[in-house]
Amino acid sequence: MKFNEQLNYYIELFDCTAKELCDASGLSPATLSRYRSGERTPDVNSNGFKNLCYAIAKIAVSGGHKNMNDDIIYNTFCKCDDICIIGKDALCANFNTLISVLNINISKLCRHTNYDSSTIFRIRGGKRQPSDPVSFASDVARYVAEEQSDGSTLSVITELTGCAPDALNTSRKLCTAVKNWLLTDHNNGSQSIGDFLSKLNDFDLNEYINTIHFNELKVPTVPFQLPGSKFCTGLNDMMNVELDFLKATVLSKSTEPVYMYSDMPMEDMAKDHEFPKKWMFGMCMMLKKGLHLNMIHNIDRPFNEMMLGLESYIPMYMTGQISPYYLKGTHNNVFMHFLRVSGQAAISGEAIKGHQSDGRYYFTKNKDEVACYRKRAEQLLSLASPLMEIYRSEQANSFRAFLRSDSVIDGKRRCILSAPPVYTFTEYKLRNMLIAHNVPDTDAGRIITHLAFEKDIISNILEHAAVEIDIPLLTREEFDRQPVFMSLPDMFYENDIRYTYEEYLEHIELTKQFAGQNRNFTYTQNASHTFSNLRITIHEGRWAMVSKGRSPAIHFVIRHPKMREAIENFVPLYVE
Repeated sequence: MKFNEQLNYYIELFDCTAKELCDASGLSPATLSRYRSGERTPDVNSNGFKNLCYAIAKIAVSGGHKNMNDDIIYNTFCKCDDICIIGKDALCANFNTLISVLNINISKLCRHTNYDSSTIFRIRGGKRQPSDPVSFASDVARYVAEEQSDGSTLSVITELTGCAPDALNTSRKLCTAVKNWLLTDHNNGSQSIGDFLSKLNDFDLNEYINTIHFNELKVPTVPFQLPGSKFCTGLNDMMNVELDFLKATVLSKSTEPVYMYSDMPMEDMAKDHEFPKKWMFGMCMMLKKGLHLNMIHNIDRPFNEMMLGLESYIPMYMTGQISPYYLKGTHNNVFMHFLRVSGQAAISGEAIKGHQSDGRYYFTKNKDEVACYRKRAEQLLSLASPLMEIYRSEQANSFRAFLRSDSVIDGKRRCILSAPPVYTFTEYKLRNMLIAHNVPDTDAGRIITHLAFEKDIISNILEHAAVEIDIPLLTREEFDRQPVFMSLPDMFYENDIRYTYEEYLEHIELTKQFAGQNRNFTYTQNASHTFSNLRITIHEGRWAMVSKGRSPAIHFVIRHPKMREAIENFVPLYVE
């Protein structure tokens, strides 16, 4: 049933006039008329829609329908075929993921759906919401079902949607599955690459949360006395005004996303021992409040300084509330810029390169000025590219779809592992190990199923590309000092399954046998245990992925050339 049909049914059932419903809900007669005719559907997250549900329930109760309430009305409307319950940002993220994992040609998609390319670009960038999200999702799903339904695509869609293959065996079923997936919110976010990876390996989000007492933090409600606007100069004033921005953002009622960009040097501010602590506390408060941060990183800076900045963002990346971007190319060798914008405040600053201490900064809470700076920040974001794709357990299906899609693309793969790869297990050996370690039956079943997925992916890759892995070969003494755990980051399984030394050697032997059976597969033994909680996977010339197995399980797919090349060049010393 469509929304207008359900609405008209309620009006007839509860015997109310259009005027009564408009008076009770606050809707204009013109808006209600468009709803009733089907010309327009409401935004289910708007106050107007909630008021409509409340008004219908109130009229129903007054007419003797005592069991009716606004929650029942709301849920019934949300089940209508043409009602979209997903937010703009989530729909945009799903659409971008679909395009990425299926390698969709935008020109062909536009021709099929009759959308012009500029509209698709704005939708992808979150600058525009489709006027009818349900129809948009249907059009895109229909294109996928009709134009991209070959065997390899079907397997990717199976991973992405979580549907069984027999649930996608007709064009109609495939179209419905893709449409439903698009309209579902799937998110109920030092000085060398070696230091960065080491810190990532050692980082424990739960430990960090406990250390800073994050769960005990209280977002303050008593307002600080902050100026409405002010100009300032110099590094010290710049740090103070940034703290003012964080305070204003945390204290406001706004839940608008925050935009942050700076191409100014960071090392001078890092020398102040107090500022980084206060700054990090303010950032934690914004995350605690539930705000989403769009960070536009400046990559056009010395590599050591770039990595220093990224290290400070590790905790925020782990939360899933931060989206990292960067601007391609070299943009300016004379001027430096600084921009922070939230729903409540903004800072804009500029300085001549090499003279940050003489820069000038403007802080404002003026509504019109903040709106102006927000528009500027959105324009800047539209020119930026994702610095990395971040997959947490909430995006498990999208991650599996990414792996499935990438497995048919040419190019050598290299991996630096902390344990032998799970796909070199035989099912028999793996089952025995899971039984020996008392892994619960439910978990064991999931791991066995995952083994089949891993074997399928590596088989696809080895048909057309070479895979080279580096695994640690430890002595008994080294193994006892630093135990080895089964590597299951791809299934986001965080319970430790610790090898015995005999199991560890047996798995290495299985890996050696796997290499003998697959001419495109080679492995190198490394005498050192470089990482205990990281896996580095490189698809040469395309991306580098840093996967963390525990605390939390998370994957960073990095495509930026400078960072990707740095990770590609990070190779442990080998022993023959």
